[in-house]
Amino acid sequence: MTEFTSVGRSATDRASRYGSQLVKHFTHKDLEGSWEDGRGFVRFSLGLAEFTASDDALTMRVVSSSEEDVARLRDVVERHLVRFGVRDELTVAWDTAGSGSEN
Repeated sequence: MTEFTSVGRSATDRASRYGSQLVKHFTHKDLEGSWEDGRGFVRFSLGLAEFTASDDALTMRVVSSSEEDVARLRDVVERHLVRFGVRDELTVAWDTAGSGSEN
């Protein structure tokens, strides 16, 4: 099966807070997910979003079976993060260099 992946990074010194907030928000919408020790995930109908907090950034990895669904997941995750981080003026830089890998 072909898997498409996109990785995004948002510079922030509050990455764990934002990652936790994203997971909590989406799991309140009855999606499977969890956050623990600076790492988390949410399983959407379109694919999977994974979050990793470091001291200076929140890294987001979205995976799906089509390029279109990866783009949709990127959009959903980014829109929510930017809205939650409006005071910190968060932005996301996405790198799609790893897309289209065979599994």
